[in-house]
Amino acid sequence: MRTALITGATAGFGKAIAESLAKARYRLIITGRRVERLESLREELRSLTEVHIMPFDVRNKAEVNTAFADLPDDWKNIDVLVNNAGLALGKSNIEGGLTEDWDQMMDTNVKGLLYVTKAAIPLLKNSKDAHIISIGSIAGTEVYPSGNVYCASKHAVNALSKALRIELLPYAIRVSQIRPGLADTEFSVVRYKGDEEKSSQVYKGFDALQAEDIARAALFILESPRHVCINDLEITPTSQANAYLLEKNL
Repeated sequence: MRTALITGATAGFGKAIAESLAKARYRLIITGRRVERLESLREELRSLTEVHIMPFDVRNKAEVNTAFADLPDDWKNIDVLVNNAGLALGKSNIEGGLTEDWDQMMDTNVKGLLYVTKAAIPLLKNSKDAHIISIGSIAGTEVYPSGNVYCASKHAVNALSKALRIELLPYAIRVSQIRPGLADTEFSVVRYKGDEEKSSQVYKGFDALQAEDIARAALFILESPRHVCINDLEITPTSQANAYLLEKNL
């Protein structure tokens, strides 16, 4: 039975991926900042598989390192790392941007991914079937208006995924990236800082991706034959051609 560690498992893609992998009988290590949500998800999945919770903030290097150091021995056989924790905050030009939003996006989307990956690699090297999946974005290869710093952070995820693919090749550790387009999750609520009315407007007039769509893709990647590595998987709604072209009311 493979063991998968999923960051940001308390909502959205992370929660859906945890639910999908539990049904596929993966043992799960779920992480996030909201302890009560982690405990609730553990209870939800307990009948399907073993679940260990690791509450920490990926932005806090000391918390990350302590969490990995304190892993019980029977949970150190990690086979899969899903780097899911990430967010967007605000939409504006650079001149009008809030530096505190920039810091949080870069600290979470880039540095947090690095902290967790660095801590996980020594454990992944002990696996005979190790795999890293990072949740990027179509914003990792394109830039859309007012998305400047978020797009920059996801461009970094794209570069880091390619770098890891090269660096981990001698260890037969597969590295994949999923790059979603518009998906109807908590993402926009967070981006607009709790303004649910503004957030809901983003998804009106078309069928957006759902968290379950990305979870299905993650399982497909993980269940591919051992000799197959899906390096990069871009997924958009049928109504979305790229990061800035969307046709509503089709």
